[in-house]
Amino acid sequence: MEYDYLMKFLALGDSGVGKTSFLYQYTDGKFISKFITTVGIDFREKRLVYQFRGKNHRIHLQLWDTAGQERFRSLTTAFYRDAMGFLLIFDLTNEKSFLEIRNWIEQLRIHAYCETPDIVICGNKADLEDRRIVPEWKAREFAEKYGYPYLETSAAMGQNINRAIETLLEKVLLRMETAVDRAMMPGRRGRPRDFEEPDLNNPQPSTCSC
Repeated sequence: MEYDYLMKFLALGDSGVGKTSFLYQYTDGKFISKFITTVGIDFREKRLVYQFRGKNHRIHLQLWDTAGQERFRSLTTAFYRDAMGFLLIFDLTNEKSFLEIRNWIEQLRIHAYCETPDIVICGNKADLEDRRIVPEWKAREFAEKYGYPYLETSAAMGQNINRAIETLLEKVLLRMETAVDRAMMPGRRGRPRDFEEPDLNNPQPSTCSC
């Protein structure tokens, strides 16, 4: 299938929060119960048709799975600038992984394509309610403070996995649409200027003879 857009999303978070299982659940509809440590970076792919503002878009998604360990940070930050959206994942049964989300956000502000990249925060392992440590209100309050969507997910049960990806997809498409609209404004590159309009980027010399 041909596609309209190639999109690269990056999953970030501490080691053991379930990033690999999250992405496997989305692409294959399977839960990998065995703990797999990602070494450096890996990626999975999926093609889909996504409706945005009444129009179908054929999307080729590349989902990059990153290592959470500190020793791989310098390697994975090299991929931040190429990604169009980010899934910040923490483990609802592990408070440290939640507290580290702030550091991941700071890393993205430094290394991503801009200081306000498109991010969706996911509290994973929602199926382990009896082992929950991070309350929903606390995680939601944190996400709202930064202005990011928050979803509680379960890679084991498939809960909100598709919704998280689609929420990020919508944010990225909206950003792309806004960027195109700006580029198509009069006098900007990307749209031929109407020569009846003044060129704001190249003011005409004054004809005043005084």
